[in-house]
Amino acid sequence: MNLSSMTILSKAGVAQNSALSQVVSTRSNILEMSQTAEEAVLRPKKCGVFGHDVRAAIAARVAQLAEDETLAAFYAVDAGQYAVLADPQETGESQGLAAILAFVDKVSNCTHEVTAEDVSGLKTAGISDADIVRLCELVAFLAYQIRVIAGLRLMQRETA
Repeated sequence: MNLSSMTILSKAGVAQNSALSQVVSTRSNILEMSQTAEEAVLRPKKCGVFGHDVRAAIAARVAQLAEDETLAAFYAVDAGQYAVLADPQETGESQGLAAILAFVDKVSNCTHEVTAEDVSGLKTAGISDADIVRLCELVAFLAYQIRVIAGLRLMQRETA
């Protein structure tokens, strides 16, 4: 796998032959596993009720909530008809996704406040246990990815 084609490195702005690129190449296995995880949560073979376009919209939304415009724009490209959902002001009501987006927003911003009732709300909205797990996997991965990208950006500033 080419390090420069990995989302984490490209969205962090790590230049291919930079000093930081040399450093992170020593951890290429972690970056490769991260890219594989991204593929698994954003473009899985078995999507459940969350198609690739909805997943991309949710990813763009989570990135927006984290104020990462670069990553949000990257994911929004694949959101298709759901691109509007990348805007945190959009409720998702007209797409029948209000309960899902409310859950995503809460998990993304106030994880410590998520309760069993929040999960029950998804079940009430007709989301299966398996799809709730898929949704949580997506949001958890994005939290990881956003933090790694932010860290790499900070490292670049310190070496500049």
